[in-house]
Amino acid sequence: MVIVGNYCEAEGPLGPAWVKGGLSPCFFFTLMPSILMALGALAVVLALPCKRRERPAGAREVSWSAGPLVAPYVLQLLLAILQVALPLATLVGRVGTAGGAPLPGYLLPASILGTLAGACGLGLLVVEHNQAWQKLAMGIWIEFRHSSGLLLLWTVAFTAENLALVSWNNPLWWWARADLGQQVQFSLWVLRYVVSGGLFILGLWAPGLRPQSYALKVNEEEQDVERIEVQSTEAPPRSTWRDFGRKLRLLSGYLWPRGSPVLQLVVLLCLGLMGLERGLNVLVPIFYRDIVNLLTEKAPWSSLAWTVTTYVILKFLQGGGTGSTGFVSNLRTFLWIRVQQFTSRQVELRLFSHLHELSLRWHLGRRTGEVLRIVDRGTSSVTGLLSYLVFNILPTLADITIGIIYFSMFFNAWFGLIVFLCMSLYLIVTIVVTEWRTKFRRAMNTQENATRARAVDSLLNFETVKYYNAEGYEVDRYREAILKYQDLEWKSTASLVLLNQTQNLVIGLGLLAGSLLCAYFVSEQKLQVGDFVLFGTYIIQLYMPLNWFGTYYRMIQTNFIDMENMFDLLKEKPEVKDLPGAGPLRFQRGQIEFENVHFSYTSGRETLQDVSFTVMPGQTLALVGPSGAGKSTVLRLLFRFYDISSGCIRIDGQDISQVTQISLRSHIGVVPQDTVLFNDTIANNIRYGCITAGDEEVMAAAQAAGIHEAILTFPEGYETQVGERGLKLSGGEKQRVAIARTILKAPDIILLDEATSALDTSNERAIQASLAKVCANRTTIVVAHRLSTVVDADQILVFKDGCIVERGRHEALLSRGGMYADMWQLQQRGQEEVSEDAKPPD
Repeated sequence: MVIVGNYCEAEGPLGPAWVKGGLSPCFFFTLMPSILMALGALAVVLALPCKRRERPAGAREVSWSAGPLVAPYVLQLLLAILQVALPLATLVGRVGTAGGAPLPGYLLPASILGTLAGACGLGLLVVEHNQAWQKLAMGIWIEFRHSSGLLLLWTVAFTAENLALVSWNNPLWWWARADLGQQVQFSLWVLRYVVSGGLFILGLWAPGLRPQSYALKVNEEEQDVERIEVQSTEAPPRSTWRDFGRKLRLLSGYLWPRGSPVLQLVVLLCLGLMGLERGLNVLVPIFYRDIVNLLTEKAPWSSLAWTVTTYVILKFLQGGGTGSTGFVSNLRTFLWIRVQQFTSRQVELRLFSHLHELSLRWHLGRRTGEVLRIVDRGTSSVTGLLSYLVFNILPTLADITIGIIYFSMFFNAWFGLIVFLCMSLYLIVTIVVTEWRTKFRRAMNTQENATRARAVDSLLNFETVKYYNAEGYEVDRYREAILKYQDLEWKSTASLVLLNQTQNLVIGLGLLAGSLLCAYFVSEQKLQVGDFVLFGTYIIQLYMPLNWFGTYYRMIQTNFIDMENMFDLLKEKPEVKDLPGAGPLRFQRGQIEFENVHFSYTSGRETLQDVSFTVMPGQTLALVGPSGAGKSTVLRLLFRFYDISSGCIRIDGQDISQVTQISLRSHIGVVPQDTVLFNDTIANNIRYGCITAGDEEVMAAAQAAGIHEAILTFPEGYETQVGERGLKLSGGEKQRVAIARTILKAPDIILLDEATSALDTSNERAIQASLAKVCANRTTIVVAHRLSTVVDADQILVFKDGCIVERGRHEALLSRGGMYADMWQLQQRGQEEVSEDAKPPD
């Protein structure tokens, strides 16, 4: 039979709250369950129905994958259930270990109130999850976070478990674990601590309110069929910590250097050195205290010398208060260099590889300057985040925890309480103000991207600017972009100053309260002079990294913001992908078939409509017609820059969508209309067709393309730098370098997209002769505007508005008197007029 005594029994009075060096259990376990129950009821009133900042999807069609983040949400749900059951378990534990002794009367209401508060949290968790997914199903955007009331409930519950630590020296609590009852209660406290801490952390993440993945589909207006601008959707402000778990998982993959046992050993060694620094931060103030006490007590020289020597050695290992200049810290920084280089290299290579995997449609709409800036900032943000999180934030939090426990155990619980409150207030102020100023930093980044993109775009179009005397206009546009950026920069910097002043105020008040309390105990002879020195040294040592904590937090937040664009870039999916299990193209003779091919760059406008033709092995097919008729699109589809909407494209009877892109493109050589060269030597630009080719093969390709003699006239010959995009060469020279590059590749199928458009008549004939030799016995498709270059083609297709309107050989098409014949007559008439103009006057 359970005997219930008076309300508090022997567990300390209900008031005063502080007895025997700690909080009265009766007071604490009466106050905290009551507060939690009040917060639980308030959360239910405020959050039902769960209020969210929401808006209809509108023009956006939101496509969500099925189900939430299952494992984290299940864990969160399990912890919430345990929070309901633990107060009752505490009561049962006390009953089971009482041994017939009377129990304090506060246990029953405390258990009931704690259970009801946990039930409120559990109920709100389930309701918010259900409401969130109902709104997502209706296409309504919501912000992924729990209600303020629920977050406050979990925060106070976790704070209460931490506040219990200030009573470490109170014999009325269970910390001593002297009997079975105290051991059971201590175990239940550890379990409550884990549960409340887990709910607090998962509450910030809110896994039950977010989907696994999503895609936004924007209703695009009809645009140029080959130049699709990247759509930018105006998203609502997002928290820096959104997808925090996913970002940490990605970062952890770069922290541990897979495949390098040496670097893995270095990482473990660096973590060990970091733990050694935490121990040094405790020992240095202790030995400093001992020196002061020994000097005060006039201790023997041998003891004093040994203590001073030990202190100096520890101080040498520790360095400054933040550990930034000590031997251990410098050794760790030196060892970490290789790990950081590995991380930076992996990130850059992954981004660079991903950019090359993206489809042509994306690259046509990109802004090169903006993309490169995203890559630079993303790479530096990853390495910075790893360094700040592992070697700044975690050590600082560990130092704070160690300081609170140390002062509570060896000084007085009031010291631990002062440190705890000061640290908590500091962190809260830092997080709240920094989150508020995030929007300024994000807007500044966006404007910086736009400014850099505008500068790069203007410089890339240098010739156009000169043609139209638009230098002043470009400078004005750039000035306008800079002014917008500087306005946002001022807001970001001003808010930073406000944050720094607030942090200094919190630190100053905490230091004042602790110093006055310590001085009082010294004056009352409850502490020694060395203890006051210990407190001052330790607290200043603790505040120095804490003073930098705001900077660390802001840098981490800045890096997370910088990473957002990088993660958005990594989420871009290639439009053209190899099918699972796709094999290589088995090239036989080179027969090309287009069967009922339909294709469109944008919905609602077909670029190719029911296109069908066959090119027999070794034949030459010519595609002619007005601009925008779809001729170049045929080449791009055959090279598989895009996938067709319907129909089939085959090479030697194999559907090209069923084979790997690498094997397909290895058999095809392309001479594009707009030749862009690398900023490298002529030899290396030609060698790009076959990077293993020797100098003799490069020269032979150049001779076949008719540019060898011209190259020899340059002062540096084949080592001549062609400049950015080949601007140092003429249009005809660039075209011939591209032809030489394709000749060196020696493909089985050749695609010529206006290959001689930049050449004069004499050079055109010479190149045509070279191309005829190269294309001999090879399947060739030629896109041409000059009909004179395709008169010998085995088949000519005339395109108009994406359809084949005529087909046949040159003579047959002329005799038909259709569209091809009209184009031929117009070009012949134009050539005659040019010839008349070229005759000398009589």
